[in-house]
Amino acid sequence: MKRQIIAMGGGGFSMEPDNPLLDDYILAQADKPQPKVCFIGTASGDSERYISNFYEAFRQKDCQPAHLSLFQGHTNKIEDFVMEQDVFYVGGGNTRNLLVLWKEWGLDRMLRKAYDKGTIMAGISAGSICWFEQGLTDSVPLQLNKLDCLGFLKGSNTPHFDGEAERQESYRGKVQSGEMLGGIACDDSVGLHFINEELVKVISSVPGKLARHIECREGQLKETLLSPIYL
Repeated sequence: MKRQIIAMGGGGFSMEPDNPLLDDYILAQADKPQPKVCFIGTASGDSERYISNFYEAFRQKDCQPAHLSLFQGHTNKIEDFVMEQDVFYVGGGNTRNLLVLWKEWGLDRMLRKAYDKGTIMAGISAGSICWFEQGLTDSVPLQLNKLDCLGFLKGSNTPHFDGEAERQESYRGKVQSGEMLGGIACDDSVGLHFINEELVKVISSVPGKLARHIECREGQLKETLLSPIYL
């Protein structure tokens, strides 16, 4: 069974409403007509506007959009609903709150089960960080902290790398000190496509964007640029 994760540093319908390239790429990986794509907005507190923007974007596409809310639940059979989906698209927001609520509801376990059977996991910002062993999060106001995440993917992750100088400094420093595992930092508009936990493609919806593999070897920081394929 092919397991897929598409982790985006930024972009998609919420940040680039007039640029559908990343969202269309995600849907194409389902490789079936009218895939069921489910938005999870836990990190934003299930923001009604965020959910509405998702439907506005995806109702125009060849898919069956739905959403899963933990704040205003619409089903008491969450696991049945989860296992019916073809794609999960996780929105941005507070990663710490996302993880706490997913674990309380058992959604982390359900998503792992769905992932193992081939359901595509995708997401932006918090919805990117969550799949890795660790992420750099701004879940606490005015702070950037290491956060232990789901561990579907090895290593660490941080989004928005081109737009936040403090994030760049913090991530590099925490990796070099050993506080965080090495990993991948993504600019906005960049996505990482993993198949069976291996990075197979780096993509972007805007030319000139980058991802960086950042690790520490014998106390020295090493950065490898990952040039995306412009969609």
